[in-house]
Amino acid sequence: MNCPFCRHEDSRVVDSRPVEEGTLIRRRRECSECGRRFTTSETSALMIIKRSGATEPFSREKVIEGVAKACQGRPVESADLALLAQRVEETLRSDGQAEVEAQEVGMAILAPLRELDEVAYLRFASVYRNFASLEDFEGEIALLRAAPSKVSKEINATAPVAASKNSVNN
Repeated sequence: MNCPFCRHEDSRVVDSRPVEEGTLIRRRRECSECGRRFTTSETSALMIIKRSGATEPFSREKVIEGVAKACQGRPVESADLALLAQRVEETLRSDGQAEVEAQEVGMAILAPLRELDEVAYLRFASVYRNFASLEDFEGEIALLRAAPSKVSKEINATAPVAASKNSVNN
């Protein structure tokens, strides 16, 4: 690492600490020539290979923007979208690959989105998987009914309790 002050090529690390949920490491360095200190930041690059063959860095913001469209009008908070984007990035990084196909990003979005909101999941899946007919929607809905997400299980588990409370009060 070149010193930004004297351009000497040698420096030593004085302190290192992870920031931004561990995706960035901030290092405090000291130049062995002039003795001045400076800070560097290191991240591991996660590149997305688009369908066109071009590559671009992974962006949580792009994930949030894409999923927000599917969640429009749904009871989903922006904090939920940020958490979803973080989960997607963690899933992609867990494979240890430096480059990931765009298709894999979409696949990594589907599972956490389904847990978050099944209607938003169906919207996203219909665009992502290019649903062409009513049968495509019906097939996906059948899969949703066959294996409900944790959220819908919790809602269904509390629904009979709420119904029985109403019948007692009447």
